[in-house]
Amino acid sequence: MIQSLDPRIAREKINEENNIAPLTEMDNWETYEVFHQKKRGDQHIHVGIVHAPNPEMAFLFGKEQYGRRGISVNMWVVKTSNVFASDYDDSDIFDTVPEKQYREAGGYKVMSKINKYKKENTL
Repeated sequence: MIQSLDPRIAREKINEENNIAPLTEMDNWETYEVFHQKKRGDQHIHVGIVHAPNPEMAFLFGKEQYGRRGISVNMWVVKTSNVFASDYDDSDIFDTVPEKQYREAGGYKVMSKINKYKKENTL
C-alpha cells in the first residue's frame, strides 16, 4: 500500500482497498445537503450541496468546499433524499389566522403618529 502525503487522506485513513467508486463512475452518487456552524451556540446554516458516494466522503467534500472559505466550528451533511419538505401547493398551512394578528408586530403601526408628532412639534 502506498502512503499518501495528502493530510486529508492520511487523517481519514483512506487506503487503496476501499469500496468507493472511481471518480469516473459518478452516476450513482447521491447528493448531500451541507450545513455549517460559524461559532458554538449559533444555528447551523445551509451552505450548499455536494455529490458523494457515502456520508463520510460527503463530509470531506463539504469540508473542502464550504469549510475552508470561512470560520466553521461544526458541520452536518444530510442526504437530500432524507430532507422532508412541504409542497408549494400546501402554502396555506402557514397562513396566519386573522384573529391572531395581534401576535405580529406589523399590526402596531405608529410611524404615522410619530411623523405627525414631529411635524407638529418642529417649527
